[in-house]
Amino acid sequence: MSKVKSGEIPHYELLYLISNKFSVEEIKPIAEKVNSLIINNQGKITQSVSLGKKRLAYPIQGFRFGYYNLVEFDMPGANLINVDHALRMTTDILRHQIVSKELKTPEQIEQDKKIADKIAARNIKEEKLAEEKVSARHAPISAADTAGSVVKAIDKDKVDLKDLDEKLDKILETDNLL
Repeated sequence: MSKVKSGEIPHYELLYLISNKFSVEEIKPIAEKVNSLIINNQGKITQSVSLGKKRLAYPIQGFRFGYYNLVEFDMPGANLINVDHALRMTTDILRHQIVSKELKTPEQIEQDKKIADKIAARNIKEEKLAEEKVSARHAPISAADTAGSVVKAIDKDKVDLKDLDEKLDKILETDNLL
């Protein structure tokens, strides 16, 4: 049995890489060409996002950087083959990937936003702690700080004088000092 009900049009996500031989202005017509390709194949674009220029994990056709673009769209499954074939034949696009994506309910979207906010808050907290550690390392040390830390170390390891005298006498009483 199919995962998609017969009356519903499936939702897809397309991620594609454009080589960095183009400038930002030259990428816009390529992105419009991909969007028109989807629309011409009975697709309806729900979201189109340019993720910017990023370093690739490995060189593709000699390029180390590429422009990432993400497009979400609804389209009948039979027309998806035409879009995939056209993207493969386009020389401007280094790689592309089309995946089926579930539509989220408003409750799921709200829950994802809460999770993203928690993660962002945790990252901000970790960055502040890291900055404090770095600034503490590079802060000048005053004589009072050093003296205070030495006194604390002595207080921590305080030894009774009687014990010290006994240990010293025991060492000196031995015949073989070497």
